[in-house]
Amino acid sequence: MHPESCSVNSVYPIQSGSHLLYPQKRRVNEIVADKESDCKLAMSTMRQKIIRPAPSEISYKDMRFLITDRPTDQTITNFIEELKKHNVMDVVRVCEPTYKVEELRKEGIEVKDLVFDDGTFPPSEIVDQWFDLLRRRFGADPSSCVAVHCVAGLGRAPVLVALALIELGMKYEDAVELIREKRRGAINSKQLAYLEKYRPKSRLKSRNGHAKNGCCIQ
Repeated sequence: MHPESCSVNSVYPIQSGSHLLYPQKRRVNEIVADKESDCKLAMSTMRQKIIRPAPSEISYKDMRFLITDRPTDQTITNFIEELKKHNVMDVVRVCEPTYKVEELRKEGIEVKDLVFDDGTFPPSEIVDQWFDLLRRRFGADPSSCVAVHCVAGLGRAPVLVALALIELGMKYEDAVELIREKRRGAINSKQLAYLEKYRPKSRLKSRNGHAKNGCCIQ
């Protein structure tokens, strides 16, 4: 058989300019690279599912908060059932909406949008609206619970709850520790620095004055 008619099926190199090519080894390397890419994608997907803890209730001085991750239209029924278990009448949404609010309103649950950027802390106007909602809700019904969610329930939502705890008299370190006991990994370094510098202004201490703050957020 003429040498030129033979196909290459060995690991011996083929001379190509100044480079040596190993066909079988190159194919193996490509397969390994593809598998590594698939594994990284699978692990990333699993990580996104794993890092989101179950809804967490935080209670302090007769105020109750429920921190959750973001529901979707597909999971809204289960989300509503969870809210009912905790007597939630208000949901504060601090991320972009991914679900319709009509189903919640049918159950008497109001949704308040207080959106701010992921990984950051809330601007002053958001903080003011947050405290206003808390005064009104707990002034009208001290037995109720206010739910707040971001995407994973690990950043923006915990920061708002931490602010409320600080306003109620808790030290910022204790507020962060309490939240992290329920939601491991909550609150990043930028948000932590913000909470450290935050100074309470007694904005929740008048909540028992029903005449002043007796109505519900509608």
